[in-house]
Amino acid sequence: MTEKDLCLKIAKSDNEASIISILKQAGYWDRNDCWRYLGDQENNFSTIGNQQSKPETALVEKLINSVDAVLMSECLSKNQNPKSANAPKNVKEALISYFNIFAGKLSNITKKERTQLAKRINLVATGKKSIPSYSIIDSGEGQTPNKMPETLLSIGKSNKLRIPFVQGKFNMGGTGALEFCGKNNLQIIISKRNPMIVKNEPSDNSADYWGFTIIRREDPKDGVRSSYYRYLAPGGKILQFKSESLPLIPNKYPNAYGEKFEFGTFIKLIEYQMVGLKTNILFDLYNRLSLLMPSLALPIRLFERRKGFTGNSLEGTISGLSVRLQEDRNKNLEKGFTPPPTSTLRIMGQNLKVSIFVFKREKSKKYKKSEGVIFTLNGQTHGSLGKIFFKRQAVRMNYLSDSLLLVADCSEFDGRSRELLFMNSRDRLRSSPLKNQIEKEIGRLLREHTGLKELNQRRRLENIQNRLDDNQPLANVIQGILKRSPILTNLFINGARIQNPFNINRGEIIEEYVGLKFPSQFKLLKPYTNQNPKECNINRRFRIAYKTDATNDYFDRDINEGKFNLRVDGQDISNYTVNLWNGIATLNVKLPSSVKEGDRLYFKS
Repeated sequence: MTEKDLCLKIAKSDNEASIISILKQAGYWDRNDCWRYLGDQENNFSTIGNQQSKPETALVEKLINSVDAVLMSECLSKNQNPKSANAPKNVKEALISYFNIFAGKLSNITKKERTQLAKRINLVATGKKSIPSYSIIDSGEGQTPNKMPETLLSIGKSNKLRIPFVQGKFNMGGTGALEFCGKNNLQIIISKRNPMIVKNEPSDNSADYWGFTIIRREDPKDGVRSSYYRYLAPGGKILQFKSESLPLIPNKYPNAYGEKFEFGTFIKLIEYQMVGLKTNILFDLYNRLSLLMPSLALPIRLFERRKGFTGNSLEGTISGLSVRLQEDRNKNLEKGFTPPPTSTLRIMGQNLKVSIFVFKREKSKKYKKSEGVIFTLNGQTHGSLGKIFFKRQAVRMNYLSDSLLLVADCSEFDGRSRELLFMNSRDRLRSSPLKNQIEKEIGRLLREHTGLKELNQRRRLENIQNRLDDNQPLANVIQGILKRSPILTNLFINGARIQNPFNINRGEIIEEYVGLKFPSQFKLLKPYTNQNPKECNINRRFRIAYKTDATNDYFDRDINEGKFNLRVDGQDISNYTVNLWNGIATLNVKLPSSVKEGDRLYFKS
């Protein structure tokens, strides 16, 4: 068997038993000298075993790595140094520069354009319905066989640490998926460097070759107390071969292979333990991935290629939760909350952008599970708070707890603050003073939001009305007793019907607010002068209200975004937030730490 034949035979296998049989036939499986420690670390399980706790979050890391690979490919193809001052400063700039996506948001390009762009990154489900395997295929930068040990097969190296427009920083998140791959944790990797990049790089005698390997887990033995991971590398070298392309891109259902794959990286997770998400990839897994990648930088094409599925939904494009909600807003979001209210909170010197999505009753189930607040970084969810957060006494949104989803964007946090908030596994939050302060400020934002308070009260009254309606048979029984009993009739109004004490007017908001794109006014509701200043508690924020006719998204839109600036005693400050809702702008200000009782401060907005 040639190296190419071996590579394709393994790549098209969907179960451990067949792969092990192929490797034994080739004389590799049982030979100790054909396997090299992953990351060249014998004790690599200490890192790999401490990654994501759920299979879907581990899969997201693989997909985000593919997004990074495509962005890097565009940068290097243009002969740019990704670490230089000329390179994009963040993901948004990269999307604008390399793909001409307005404001760096996928919602600003058409569905057809997103589908075309999604050809660069594919997620393919193969194998059995109950035991799927998943392939992640990207036409990104790719790696040469000589470089694979230092990149795709490394752990903890600073390959992307100083590149600002990619997500990967720790060089280990992609190993989290290994734990969920069958009994032997098999993962196939095939890669070839983008030819457009090769011509701009120093000579590499493997630059025109495909490299391939397979990672496996080995149980503790020979005095070693923990498992470890090794990859196929006979004599320490990656197997390689020349070929213009490989037929690994999906063809029409049910064909999982057939189209040309010319460069980039192919990774296959064998017998992946996707608990609870094994239905058609376009259903449950699609919904889950949308939540975990709410503001996805690049779209991804999903292919269902397991046999036995019928219907038209066998491939589709995932563009993240924000695009999905934008397209479905009229059907699923509460009237008056589209676009979603957005506020920027200043917390411990960091800017936190919070978007509030309010679903209609029973409409949130296909978008989220128990999540209430998700924290994102460059479009990827890094942790969350459960919906029980909304029932806290400091929040008081009990009747909206099932209908609220907040996206808290931490992309503007500095490196130290990100480390204080997120674990390195990037799937959960770290307990810290920063997290506590964020929860406090988000709770205050919700508690004081006029629109949410009104809707929460309306939902409460609707719940009461529904309970009364459910008890109508009891009311009829009591009515009959009154009519048949002279004594009771004398005690109550003769023949009177038991009335609903709440008299609730159900239905939609009577009149929807429509603001102006370019407001004609923005003025204080109440003037505060030298003679009549606003008195403030030194330990609390103070609030000021403005009347305006601006749209609710005036301070958070892609085109002609409004700006608000605040000065105190002639100095610019940032410890404030402005919330716009239906013609009222509420300014919340935190007093300077140096203020003393009796001080008089002069604010200018």
